[in-house]
Amino acid sequence: MEHMEQEIDLRQLLAVLRKRLRLIVLITVLATLVSAVVSFFVLTPVYEATTEVLVNKSEPTDQLLLNAQYIDANLKLVETYKVILQSPRILDKVAAWPGVGYTTEELRDRLSITTVKNSQVIAISFQDPDPARAALVVNAVARTFQREITNIMKVDNVQILTEAKADPDAKPVKPRPILNMALAFVLGLMVSMGLAFLLEFLDTSIKTEQDVERELGLPVLGAIGVIEKRSGSPRRAVSGSKVPGVRAQLEVAAAPRRKAVGEGV
Repeated sequence: MEHMEQEIDLRQLLAVLRKRLRLIVLITVLATLVSAVVSFFVLTPVYEATTEVLVNKSEPTDQLLLNAQYIDANLKLVETYKVILQSPRILDKVAAWPGVGYTTEELRDRLSITTVKNSQVIAISFQDPDPARAALVVNAVARTFQREITNIMKVDNVQILTEAKADPDAKPVKPRPILNMALAFVLGLMVSMGLAFLLEFLDTSIKTEQDVERELGLPVLGAIGVIEKRSGSPRRAVSGSKVPGVRAQLEVAAAPRRKAVGEGV
């Protein structure tokens, strides 16, 4: 019995979705189209440039210090280097570079510093609507750090592994139109389905025999069909010539009345 009730509920849900199919399709398609228009024509493309630097202190002269300990100490210093890269000591000088056009706070907000796991390589990334300026900023940060870290921590072995280059054919990192459209499609589908169920829940009118049986708990004994008028012809009453059986029944029912009238005369 429980399985049958679940099956009936599932059929009702499918019936609601089928009933509101046009609404669901309309909202889903509209949300996807709006996302496509915004992603392709409204949002400004943003490009990213990345450079990598390797920071390594000079090898120790004490032969008793094991290589493993030396490497572990350098790895722990990487987090310190990340903080220094985002400090005003570095970014103030980068902001003064010609063509940068950002304040220290703006540089800190847009700058991304990451490290490769278990390595001393630091990746410096910057996002900007202009790919050439993004490359200029990360290269300026790397060179300034290479020059200043010697005075800050007495580190004299900083190498720039890769310099960022302005690629005119670079692809923007955001927006991502395909991803945005996919998310809009899923979101529009969920919203439209939720709206369909909400409208069905708020609709308390009775339209079918099943609605009568469900609301009143009584079986339906009969139903009266709706006679649609033909196109081009006005609605009119059904004549006896159209339905001979109905006409005959009306004549039989009217015969006793005419006879009684005649007798009374």
